[in-house]
Amino acid sequence: MRSLVWRKLGHWIVLLIFTGLLAFPFYWMLITTFKQTSDLYNLQNNPFRFNAAPTLDNLRLLFGQTLYLRWLGNTVLIGVIVVAITLLLAVPAAYALARLTGRWGQRLGIAIFLTYLVPPTLLFLPLSRVVAFLGLQDTIWSVVVVYPSFTVPFSIWLLMGFFKSIPRDLEDAALVDGLTPFGAFMKLVVPISTSGILTVVIFTFTLVTQEFIYALTFISTAEHQTVSVGVPIFLVRGDVYYWGSLMAACLIASLPIAFVYNLFLDRFIAGFTVGAVKG
Repeated sequence: MRSLVWRKLGHWIVLLIFTGLLAFPFYWMLITTFKQTSDLYNLQNNPFRFNAAPTLDNLRLLFGQTLYLRWLGNTVLIGVIVVAITLLLAVPAAYALARLTGRWGQRLGIAIFLTYLVPPTLLFLPLSRVVAFLGLQDTIWSVVVVYPSFTVPFSIWLLMGFFKSIPRDLEDAALVDGLTPFGAFMKLVVPISTSGILTVVIFTFTLVTQEFIYALTFISTAEHQTVSVGVPIFLVRGDVYYWGSLMAACLIASLPIAFVYNLFLDRFIAGFTVGAVKG
C-alpha cells in the first residue's frame, strides 16, 4: 500500500515538473505581451511578474502598424493547401510502398525520406529557377509549389509505419466480402489509419508555419508574407527588438497549434490497429 502511494506521488511530481517546463514558454510570452518596455528592460525588476502596470501598446503595435492578420491568413491558406496536396500524394504512395513485397518498399521509403533531410539552403537556389520559370515569384503560390518537396517525403515515411502495422488479413477479408482493392483501401485502411493521417496533418501544418528560408527567398511583398517571415522582419528593426509585440505574435500563432496537439494527443498514441484486430 505504501509503495503504491509513493508511486502515485512520484508520478504526480514528474507530471507537475514536465507540465511546468512545457507551460513556462507560454507564461513568459503572455507576461511579455503586456509588459511595458521600461519594465522589461529594467534589470532590477523581476522578469516573471508585472513590476509596472500592464499595457496594450504591444498589441496596438502588432495589429495597428503591421499586417499581422494578413500574415496569419496567408499562413493558414498556404498550410491548408499544402496539407491537402501532401495527403493526396503521400497517402497512396505510403500505402503502395508499405505493401511492396521484399526489401524494395523499405529501400524506396528510406530513399524518399533522405530527400527530406536535404538542407533548404542547398535547394532554394535551384527551386528559385523553377519558381521563376512558372512565373510565381512574389506570390503565395510559390511556396505552395515548393513546400510539398519536404512535406511529402516526411509524410510518406511516417505513414508507411502505420500502414505496415495493419494486418493484410483485414484487407483480404474485405476483398472476400466483395470490395475492390481501392474500396478496401478507402473503407478499411484509411479509417484505421486515422491517427497516422491526423499526425501527418498536424506535423505538415506545423512545418509550413515555421518554415523561413523558402518564404523569405520567394516572397518579398509584405502583403504576401507569412507569419514566420513577416514578424521578424517588421518587428526587428536594426538593433531594436519589439519584444512585447514579438511575444504577442508568437503566442497568438502558437496557441491554436498547441491546443490541437493536446486535443488529439490520444489519437496520436491510440492503438487503432489493435482495436481493429480484436474487433
